Amino acid sequence: MTRYQKILLLILLLSSTFLISACERSAFSWPTPETGIIETISPASHQGLSNYLTVNNYRWDTLEQGVPPFLLTALPKDIHRIQNITERKRLFFLSLLPSVLLANREITLQRQQLLIALRHNEAGLPLSAPQQLLLNRLIKTYRLRHNPLTHQHTRKQLLERLDTLPADLVLAQAATESGYGTSRFSRQGNNLFGQWTYATGTGLVPKERSAKQRHEVQRFASLYDSVRSYMNNINTHRAYGSLRTIRAQKRSQKQALRGIDLAAGLRLYSSRRDAYVAEIRAIIRSNRLSRLTTVSLRTVAAGNGALRSTSL
Repeated sequence: MTRYQKILLLILLLSSTFLISACERSAFSWPTPETGIIETISPASHQGLSNYLTVNNYRWDTLEQGVPPFLLTALPKDIHRIQNITERKRLFFLSLLPSVLLANREITLQRQQLLIALRHNEAGLPLSAPQQLLLNRLIKTYRLRHNPLTHQHTRKQLLERLDTLPADLVLAQAATESGYGTSRFSRQGNNLFGQWTYATGTGLVPKERSAKQRHEVQRFASLYDSVRSYMNNINTHRAYGSLRTIRAQKRSQKQALRGIDLAAGLRLYSSRRDAYVAEIRAIIRSNRLSRLTTVSLRTVAAGNGALRSTSL
């Protein structure tokens, strides 16, 4: 099993891995993930990818039936050869949507488990070893300076950071930053969002980089890794604090999270500032991505959080 597959298996079995005592279960139950087979596919061509979507009856007009749970390891090498821009967009959006939904599911499970741990603490109950392990992991992942159990501001900060991002926003940014999967960085490095790294020799050197600059564009083992890294960036970097504030306000008002609204918090993602925000919103509107706000993954009865790799 590859490192990539192990990560996905961990996500699906996250709740069942963390065991708590019988008395704790009676009062506070750990959320359990949906089970089923998640297929990782490696299409050799855009036609192979299109055929896979067709076989799974996965189209814009079948979204109400749910999104099949599969992960694309990399975009087809010939995606840039698709002359019909409508077809290129269709393949790009539909093939990446499952990765976004699965990444959001991972965040949702962790958020639910965190809330249970906080309730335990407030009730005067000691945290179990798995709960403490989860808390330590979240403190590191979300770059917190204090313990959220004892520091009220840190607890608020963690809850604002540990939250999902609407699929329409994620896909619109991926489309902008990768040229709908045609950019050099997305094709050679699985980098959908233009994320940088300063670890010399680990990424791709931009052709337009000046002699004084040292950054590289990060490589990812899979598209899913790119999506997860992007979400962590949006959820932790101080440049996107306004996005997290907007999201927290929507949550408190019990309003749906929409990319059109949260895009206002992306001004610092690009030097183009307001023009960049306008472009993200234009992509959401022109491709009717807001319809993705309520879609969910299909429940697959077979298997138990299993992974299956398929070459197309």
